[in-house]
Amino acid sequence: MEMLALLQYAVPGFVLLVLAELAWMRWRGGVAYEWRDSVASLTMGLGNLVDGALIALVLYPLFALLYEYRLFDWDAAVWWAFPAVLLIQDFCFYWSHRLSHQWRWWWAAHVTHHSSLHFNLSTALRQPWSGFFAMSWIPYALMPVVGIPVEAIAVAHGVSLVYQFWIHTEAIGRMPAWFEAVFNTPSHHRVHHATNPRYLDRNYAGTLIIWDRLFGTFEPENAMDPPRYGIVKNIGTFNPAVIGFHEWVGIFRDLRAARTWRGRVLTLFGPPGWREDGKGSTSETIRDAWRRRPEAMPAE
Repeated sequence: MEMLALLQYAVPGFVLLVLAELAWMRWRGGVAYEWRDSVASLTMGLGNLVDGALIALVLYPLFALLYEYRLFDWDAAVWWAFPAVLLIQDFCFYWSHRLSHQWRWWWAAHVTHHSSLHFNLSTALRQPWSGFFAMSWIPYALMPVVGIPVEAIAVAHGVSLVYQFWIHTEAIGRMPAWFEAVFNTPSHHRVHHATNPRYLDRNYAGTLIIWDRLFGTFEPENAMDPPRYGIVKNIGTFNPAVIGFHEWVGIFRDLRAARTWRGRVLTLFGPPGWREDGKGSTSETIRDAWRRRPEAMPAE
């Protein structure tokens, strides 16, 4: 309930930010929102409410049970308790997000969010319809295990969602250096949504960019290599059903074609783009080919 209340207060702010972004686009003479793309994103966001409700129905009792076997007891009255909860939630988000790019089963849900060729505030609303089925919420089970109550987990998740809305924009270039060093920003998140080889599978941050810097997945935005948005193989449709489920269809098609158990396992949990016949392209193979291009090789 606390998360719903938080989002209720945040929605008017979201609307104001969208209007401000539209005004900025028109002022600079650029193309405003592509209405079909924005409607598709809004439709995905509305459908995600059902998916979120299903996840909540499972996680509330499950996390309450895990909390009964917690390793630590927290004193909620100390000043650092809720900042610590936010920090742990953000750590869990990083790993859930990172694995959602590295395991095809989780990517099948998360790809929805990356399928737009545009990057504006409406893109933030393009959320999965199959997160419940993908089970990419598993890393958050750490939170009740270390003694965080379910209600605090819900509030921290709401704070994370609200924060991540404003970073889906091209209207903001760079924030002050100290802010860019610690927090996720529009510049960092543009990198995350880009399909340029240097940017693939980088900057998984939710609120804090420190995790990417710590675990080696940080990539700064390069003015000489402007982000190109979408996915490696764009689907070319505004149909919400295709946006939401096209990767699941691909998984089951590839499972039927797989000839070995290794092929079946990697079809489910290997990196997106992997193929048993060796003809696929993963983020790493695309990046390696880009690094080996002639103009990138050092002069002898």
